[in-house]
Amino acid sequence: MNTNDTSIAQTSSLQSLLTAQRAAHIKDPYPSLELRTDRINRLIDMVVSNQQSMIDAVMADFENRSAMTTRTSDLMPTLDNLKYVRSNLKKWMKPEKRSSKFPLGLIGAKSKVEYVPMGVVGNISPWNFPINLALSPMADILGAGNRIMLKPSELTPETSNLMAKAIESSFDKTELTVVLGGPEVAAEFSKLKFDHLLFTGSTNVARLVAQSSASNLIPLTLELGGKNPVVISPSANLQLAAEKLMWAKTLNGGQICLCPDTIFVPESMMQAFISACKASLKKLYPGDVATDPEYTHIITQRHADRLREMTAEAKESGAQVIALHESDSSGRRVLPSLVINADSSCRISQEEVFGPLLAVESYQNLQEVVTGINEKARPLAVYYFGTDKQEIDKLTHETVSGGLVVNDLMAHILQEDLPFGGVGDSGMGSYHGFDGFKNFSHAKAVYNQSKLDPFKILRPPYGKMVEDGVARQIKR
Repeated sequence: MNTNDTSIAQTSSLQSLLTAQRAAHIKDPYPSLELRTDRINRLIDMVVSNQQSMIDAVMADFENRSAMTTRTSDLMPTLDNLKYVRSNLKKWMKPEKRSSKFPLGLIGAKSKVEYVPMGVVGNISPWNFPINLALSPMADILGAGNRIMLKPSELTPETSNLMAKAIESSFDKTELTVVLGGPEVAAEFSKLKFDHLLFTGSTNVARLVAQSSASNLIPLTLELGGKNPVVISPSANLQLAAEKLMWAKTLNGGQICLCPDTIFVPESMMQAFISACKASLKKLYPGDVATDPEYTHIITQRHADRLREMTAEAKESGAQVIALHESDSSGRRVLPSLVINADSSCRISQEEVFGPLLAVESYQNLQEVVTGINEKARPLAVYYFGTDKQEIDKLTHETVSGGLVVNDLMAHILQEDLPFGGVGDSGMGSYHGFDGFKNFSHAKAVYNQSKLDPFKILRPPYGKMVEDGVARQIKR
């Protein structure tokens, strides 16, 4: 079979799955609370019963990733989201009452919003948290009454294959199904006429997904990344900031869309900041970080080589590179380093790092930091360490980002009642909690007219009373 024949076969198979799910949705377009809850319960049971197999699969895909990292970063957040949606679903499914224009409400007219299922939702999930980012959004999608086609990453084949088998044993294909394959399958997947498509990954790939789905006018939710800035204020607790930064940049090897990327440090605090980072890393990994089983490897050798190339380029351009460890990186284990004041043309200054390297820039006043943030693509998050309310207000109101976190990193994603999403190059749309339920629903306006037919007077022939009444309304 040649390449063209293979592509046609893939497209036909994908279309068949979509057709079957859409037909099932048409038969049951508004699943009951009981059915939606049952689907969420099955997903919870699936994760719990397969937890050790999932831990082993992720370990195999990453070469080294501790069981605790998978439990706390993949399994726990997924189950938390599923349980949160389950406990609130009855309330969310109730019609949302709205007021009717005066005096229509007084004479019996009624307005409401019904959140109805979209239909079939596609989910293209990434490799960095291969379980969480594949399954956690399903809480919102299934809670909203939809069916799902999942395309997980080919870079985590063991985990993707395991999820496919587990889902097949827990769900009918018309409810939830998994499509395996590489980039060519993902490309065909994104061309399908879904009722909504969720993509989590890089901004560059998101542009291709958006182009593929544009001809079908598919509503998109894009969860991307960006060079998330961290502002260290002169008022900051430097030890707290350093501990949080070292934790975030070593969690999952720094391969997180919400990871801190560029750190802005007051020029006068730079040396103290470097010392605090070294001490914090030693506290996290008291032995040799190069052999510590808790330290996560980079997903592929290609990705590891990219990080080393970024570091070498910055150093050659005059940046100060400070290794926060005594051991050398090797293979897919890339160790944490600070890259101080790299040239703006360097890759580490231009690209999302997605690894344990911290680009650090000195500053003298907050306005130059705000200007620098606004000159670049809008990030998924802005982080601030300090206690100055005026500085917090300035970052809140004068920068645009998916979220803002004060005196912590990435903590907002764990707040189920807060929307999670990006803006501009860091994404569009949001999910989590009620915002996720609404995101994967259609907000249908429902208006029930009064028996008195108040608009009858607006039909011709018009009398003087109508003309005078309309004239009175058309004024400042």
